[in-house]
Amino acid sequence: MNMTDPIADMLTRVRNAIMARHTRVTIPSSNMKIAIAQILKEEGYVKEFTVDHRPENPYGPQGAIIVTLRYVDKRPVLTQLKRVSKPGLRVYTRRDAIPRVRGGLGTAIISTPQGVMSGRKAYQLGLGGEVVCYVW
Repeated sequence: MNMTDPIADMLTRVRNAIMARHTRVTIPSSNMKIAIAQILKEEGYVKEFTVDHRPENPYGPQGAIIVTLRYVDKRPVLTQLKRVSKPGLRVYTRRDAIPRVRGGLGTAIISTPQGVMSGRKAYQLGLGGEVVCYVW
């Protein structure tokens, strides 16, 4: 199946898994998705993630990312994921205009020339870039 926006698919899979109260979700792998999963782990939204490259993997040679979701007192830590920059409308930001998500309680994930990182880290490094998504 041809997919137009694989990042939106990843966010939707995680959102659906949270609504269904699953502990893990499996996502087809790519370097961008691995970077987003790494940021979610660093920011404390998910417990862990692993990349599965076994040949019997149903997602083929690119492998799969297995994300273990984090819950506190049976409530998900991750409440919302919102795709900002889409294939039809890219959204870019300068360093001084990096958005604050939920007054600083959320995280903006930004694709910069030095890689994918959180909005806080991009601001500290003085970088702007494409606003991939908001997470809170």
